[in-house]
Amino acid sequence: MVVDYTIRDGVAVVSLDHLSLDDPPMWEAIAATLERAAADAGVLAVALTGTRSGKAGTGADCTLAELLAAVRAGSAFSQDWFVELASTPVSRALRHGFIAERAAAEIADVPDGTPLRCVARVAVIGAGTMGGGIAMNFMNAGLPVVLVESNEQALERGLATIRRNYDASVKKGKLTEAERDARLSRVSPTLAYDAIADADLVIEAVFEEMGVKEAVFRQIDAFAKPGAILATNTSTLDVDRIASMTKRPGDVVGMHFFSPANVMKLLEVVRGQATSKDVLATVMRLAKTIGKTAVVSGVCDGFIGNRMIEQYFRQALFMLQEGAMPEQIDGAIERFGFAMGPFRMSDLAGNEISWAIRKRRYREMPSLHYPRVADRLCEAGRFGQKTGAGWYDYEGGKREPRVSKLVAELIVEHSAAIGCPRRAIADDEIVERLVYALVNEGAKILAEGIASKASDLDVVYLNGYGFPASRGGPMYYADTVGLDRVEQAIRRYASQVNGDGWEIAPLLVELARGKRRFGN
Repeated sequence: MVVDYTIRDGVAVVSLDHLSLDDPPMWEAIAATLERAAADAGVLAVALTGTRSGKAGTGADCTLAELLAAVRAGSAFSQDWFVELASTPVSRALRHGFIAERAAAEIADVPDGTPLRCVARVAVIGAGTMGGGIAMNFMNAGLPVVLVESNEQALERGLATIRRNYDASVKKGKLTEAERDARLSRVSPTLAYDAIADADLVIEAVFEEMGVKEAVFRQIDAFAKPGAILATNTSTLDVDRIASMTKRPGDVVGMHFFSPANVMKLLEVVRGQATSKDVLATVMRLAKTIGKTAVVSGVCDGFIGNRMIEQYFRQALFMLQEGAMPEQIDGAIERFGFAMGPFRMSDLAGNEISWAIRKRRYREMPSLHYPRVADRLCEAGRFGQKTGAGWYDYEGGKREPRVSKLVAELIVEHSAAIGCPRRAIADDEIVERLVYALVNEGAKILAEGIASKASDLDVVYLNGYGFPASRGGPMYYADTVGLDRVEQAIRRYASQVNGDGWEIAPLLVELARGKRRFGN
């Protein structure tokens, strides 16, 4: 019998491989696991949401100690309540996420016994926001890190940011001063590429532009020792092309960290055509060492997460043109359960990031129908929180978004300029178009073999994009809705204005017609 748990969105999710109401040792194991999970989650009281409590949804029904005593006693009340809660949709979704995370570590053609490369020393090229955060992951895990920059000013800025992050942890009581100092002692800043010669893992974290990354990888190839793993932190670019800049493409892999890299749990591990199995196995194991949840992706533009989110954001922009406003779209999807809506998220990340991607799209895919309203925003210099203005206004350097009259006027003027009549858009439509855009693109990713299983896409969105854990991830959620209903909704939206924003995935149609699910 295995009883385990994980903490997701402050919820302790308990997983069982066996359930027998007549098994006293099992109830003791459940109680012990609940106790540990509750301590991790900071739980002091328990809200009984099953109908047998008689007070469903009314708040804290008993103390944690009372619940644990009832479970250990194997009382009929605790057993009935536990089993009832285990059968709720939310419980099933949370357990799906729990199981999916563990399944993500399993790679079909990479056996468990694959020999691993030793990683005792790490080098990070680039001391910017991403590079510094990446370095902190390894410093936190006890590994020495060489941090390389091209000029002294950039190096000092990067080190200062790392120090501020650790100082903030000390101030919050998460680290002692001694622990902070020990971690800071593990970084060796340098301007010299030859300092990476002893590194077992070299991670490139420079500007997201192919020419820049190609030049850096030529340098890495020249100075890194034989057998070192060479990783790129690219979020969208072709890992195979980057690998071709070296004489050892089998040693090259993508390690896409999410910002802030020292906080976000998700790590997309991008497997190139030539990536060696031992490199892949080593990086997946290393992800656990630094506390990341890793998902393997094949090579495509945007990999799993950013490829899907592009279609999500594209639908959000279409809805702006058609009649919605940023605060309505954000509000609707946040009430659905997302941690942050598309426009708040874009303001936080920086609107210039998606603008750069769109400019590349315009060059590479000139026939692509893409809403230009976001371009107008960027042309006005509204890049988000960092500039004090984006889709929202941010007063006095604060992070609280305020509805912008100027943005509302810009959106209405843009709709008129392109001849798009504005209409009222219901919250249900907003949620469907955003979530089903993820599902539809996810189905294409599965059909192309970029991801090996639908649950991997759920893990990406649960850990990297704020998808509500209570709904299990986009692909799981689509299964619960019914793929036939998802297909019907997409076809309905495809028949409306801006319908060419939809190209329904053949796999989705196939599964819907066969009454099948992504999960099987």
